[in-house]
Amino acid sequence: MAMLVLPSELTHTQANTCLSMLREAARSTKADRVLVDASALVRFDSSALAVLLESRRDALHDGKGFAVVGLPARLHELAGLYGVAELLSETPEPAVAAPG
Repeated sequence: MAMLVLPSELTHTQANTCLSMLREAARSTKADRVLVDASALVRFDSSALAVLLESRRDALHDGKGFAVVGLPARLHELAGLYGVAELLSETPEPAVAAPG
């Protein structure tokens, strides 16, 4: 399982850079699961959710499972408001076959 760690700050300003780094790290690993550690997040906005959801899409597209651990309570609440909390589960999803 690949463990990727988010920075302490993830707002609109850092979103593209963070997403690029997560993509590169996730695609370079041979692991069948991508696990993102969000416990360091202190300052964030809804861009953090966008980064996590895009990372999830990338992982699933690559045939890998995906999960987030250590999601701060405020970010979990925001995910609930947007109706995406279940997509950021702390239980890794099983890998699925990539189309194609």
